[in-house]
Amino acid sequence: MRTEDDLATADTRPPPHPRRRGEAAPAAAGASRPDPSAPDLPGCRPIRLKRRDLDAWDGRFEYWDGDTETAWVMRDPTGIPHEHPSQRLTAFCTLIAAARGSPIESFGSTDLELRDERGERHRILQADQCVYVYPGRARLPETGGIVVGAHDLPDVVLEVDHTTDVRRWKLGMYEWWGFPEVWVEVPKRWSRSRARGRAPGLTIHVLEGGRYRESPVSIAFPDWRARAIHEALNEAKTTGWTHAKLAQVGRALGARDGTGPDDHYFLRSFRDESRAESRRKLVRQMLVSRGIAVSEGFPAGVPGFAEAPEDVLVQAALACDGERDFRARIRRVRTTAGDRQGRSEGNGSEPR
Repeated sequence: MRTEDDLATADTRPPPHPRRRGEAAPAAAGASRPDPSAPDLPGCRPIRLKRRDLDAWDGRFEYWDGDTETAWVMRDPTGIPHEHPSQRLTAFCTLIAAARGSPIESFGSTDLELRDERGERHRILQADQCVYVYPGRARLPETGGIVVGAHDLPDVVLEVDHTTDVRRWKLGMYEWWGFPEVWVEVPKRWSRSRARGRAPGLTIHVLEGGRYRESPVSIAFPDWRARAIHEALNEAKTTGWTHAKLAQVGRALGARDGTGPDDHYFLRSFRDESRAESRRKLVRQMLVSRGIAVSEGFPAGVPGFAEAPEDVLVQAALACDGERDFRARIRRVRTTAGDRQGRSEGNGSEPR
């Protein structure tokens, strides 16, 4: 079975040097460049936050500017309508990863940083969720935030516009910095302070040629359409339809990577337990149908039972005259198989 470690190729390239202050972020040619010194962030208020206090700050903000040492924080307190979609996306990624057979990681509102020539934080964006579809292949920070130009950017960034409107400025920053895919979700739950003209729905912005274009379907998660994502993020309880869609997306990724649910340890363990229980029930039913009494728990604990092929178990259950005879038949098969393997290994190791 293949794992993500088998699929990932180590990237040994050194991270690039930090850009000098004023240089453009590493986006493709054609990217727009919003004015970093004049953020337009509806639903937010500016507060003073000195650089030396960043590490001790335990709150969230939409944007921090190092020139003015100012952070823009939400006016309204965060609540379920804002937090629910990003938490559901994390849960969905876990299920998609299980269907694919390799991990997907979500890092929440991790700092997305642009550094100056001294390596100090110059500007910081915070999203509502950051997703890496292939974390084993990505260059990620060991500590601190994700630095643009030094680390691989998330495959998907989620912004929840419950009381904000990222289209007016923040989306342009993501485009300028080169983020490959941004989802903008306007929840179904209404807010009195929601930006004017923000109807519920999800919009997928995909970077092409340095500019964002709206896409009806995700590139990072094949076959997952914007409308289906929006409905899933807003469900009070995950429906069977959404579970089926998540499995479909996971299988599509797995088909591309050559992996599947059997490569996921957690699912594989349940599958193995289910198969073992089915084998035990089969043997018990066969013996009972023949009028042979069986003890409680039999055939649990029979040496070699778990390793024996199912046809061997069936033959032993049909031919034996009781539990002791069944154990003896499985033991003989196990001993014979072990002897054959030993002779085979011995022949392979003999010198010519």
